[in-house]
Amino acid sequence: MTVDAFQLYGTRLVETPPVRLRAGKLEADLANGNLRTIRYDGTEVLRAISYLVRDRDWGTYSPEITDLRIEQSDDRFEVAYQARCEGPDDTRLVIDVRITARADRLDFEAEAITETGFETNRCGFCILHPIVGLAGSPATVEHVDGEVVATRFPDLIEPWQPFKDMRAITHMVMPDVQAECRMEGDTFEMEDQRNWSDASYKTYVRPLALPWPYQIAANQPVRQKTSLIIRDISGATRDPSAGVSVGAIKLELGARTGTMPDIGVIITPEEVDATLSAKSVLTEIAPQELLFHFDPGAGHGVEVFRRFAAIATVHRGRSTLEIALPCKLSPSGETAEIARQMQLAEFKPDAIMISPSVDRQSTPPGSTWPDCPPLDEVYTAARTAFPGIRIGGGMLSYFTELNRKRVPDGQLDFVSHCTNPIVHAADDLSVMQTLEALPFITRSVRAIYGDKPYRIGPSTIPMRQNPYGSRTMDNPSGSRIPMANRDPRHNGRFAEAFALGYAIRVLDADLECLTLSALTGPFGLIAGPAEPTEQGGRRSLFNTIRTLSALTGASWQECVSSSPSEVLSFVARDTTGARLYVVNLTSKERKVDCSACGPTGKDSSGDLLLAPLAVAVLPLQRDVLAD
Repeated sequence: MTVDAFQLYGTRLVETPPVRLRAGKLEADLANGNLRTIRYDGTEVLRAISYLVRDRDWGTYSPEITDLRIEQSDDRFEVAYQARCEGPDDTRLVIDVRITARADRLDFEAEAITETGFETNRCGFCILHPIVGLAGSPATVEHVDGEVVATRFPDLIEPWQPFKDMRAITHMVMPDVQAECRMEGDTFEMEDQRNWSDASYKTYVRPLALPWPYQIAANQPVRQKTSLIIRDISGATRDPSAGVSVGAIKLELGARTGTMPDIGVIITPEEVDATLSAKSVLTEIAPQELLFHFDPGAGHGVEVFRRFAAIATVHRGRSTLEIALPCKLSPSGETAEIARQMQLAEFKPDAIMISPSVDRQSTPPGSTWPDCPPLDEVYTAARTAFPGIRIGGGMLSYFTELNRKRVPDGQLDFVSHCTNPIVHAADDLSVMQTLEALPFITRSVRAIYGDKPYRIGPSTIPMRQNPYGSRTMDNPSGSRIPMANRDPRHNGRFAEAFALGYAIRVLDADLECLTLSALTGPFGLIAGPAEPTEQGGRRSLFNTIRTLSALTGASWQECVSSSPSEVLSFVARDTTGARLYVVNLTSKERKVDCSACGPTGKDSSGDLLLAPLAVAVLPLQRDVLAD
């Protein structure tokens, strides 16, 4: 099946397919000069080995690759190339790369040199271990001083680096097969990238406690090497189809059940007029919650509240005011002034989500925490200023910040945070893989806050704010770049599939509300001016948000997929009946066997054929559902 690339990705720029490299049982995909999905005998050992260069805002350079040479035989492969990064003020960095592999060893070597000097936050290797199957499992870490420590990969998400001063890390790939990853040329440490919803543990070069940005001196080579060493004492070869989808992907009903959450839509002051113009679409979607963003530090005042009140009147549903409290004066004085403005505008939301503005910026390891009043003082001030209104806290940024600055929840009626899938990488595979991390995030939140009412969002593919730098990245060409404030996939079926996959992955968290979009603008369901989609046209994401909003309060039942990285599903049941919702997360057509769920509407073979990044809804026979 051929589908127009724009329909899928919101752009006709298609990623170059990776080159599959093989050396005996060892396989890897070469993409943009880096290695992805490194497997041994069919099992993923490492998610990636990449040589990355980041700028002062933690943006990732896209180097120009030249002189690429690839040699392969049955039991070895070799890759060589040169990469060039162009920095500000005519600075340049050149990296010579050589990758060699045989059946039991892979070496990735790089030498970086600059004639001009080069400013960077990080220049060197990042090694990613997968999370599914490794979380909580044993590992052995060798430190730079030679000490060897038996430990485990974190199960709940670690707020800080679980391993520092690393020289090597070893884990079991499968019974009798061990993988050692050895790093040379600098001191490495590991962070738990699930904090940012990345589906990996990341071992990276140059400890964060050291100053950044820093300068690479002119004409001083920087040499590093990463080696993967496989020790296989089994003498056996696995079935090559193990862990790989062969034939139809099977769906089976599981035991877990719950209630579908409310669905929210965020409204910013910049989008108020466009939202009012699209009030009929808002009525059609009928989200349960409108999340209004208010930031006095950005000049928002009583006029913004008047416009919020106009939308709230049209919506007639619940609303939450998201406040970025400046904390330049006392919290009591600032919240009292906000309450005064709300009263003048006759705007009274059902809930307040309040957080100090400064907490939108991340405080990395080794950095000094910025001045901020005690959060209990902020929450007490909110209780006084907004009597009779539910008060929530947490972070207007991401789970990372909530995990590192755990808010006191004694005065709170709910906790909340956001996520973003393009913090570190923005290729299609990495973005879709972030869905794997979501159950770890929600389980970690529940471990901290128990059964406290819990909300997530707004969580969108484009980044609305950058806690790790001075700005989000402009993206006028519609590329796939990390930390971008616009992302082309938001316009395509990719966003529709991603959002439904997101909702499925967090079902078990018993969320009070889930917000995955705005109504208008770069994060919205309706295209605005200067967008690649027709102005006023509905993006594919509209379908998912309308579907989820209609399901609020319905009961859900888990549906187990034999290949959850490719296909996710769940069953929903309400007064109108029971339906199976299935989403294809891949860019390929997928055949799905849902006979164990008892659907109707399948093809003559008994299987469901799902187009790339497509969603299917099938009615079910009630007698196959668990009561």
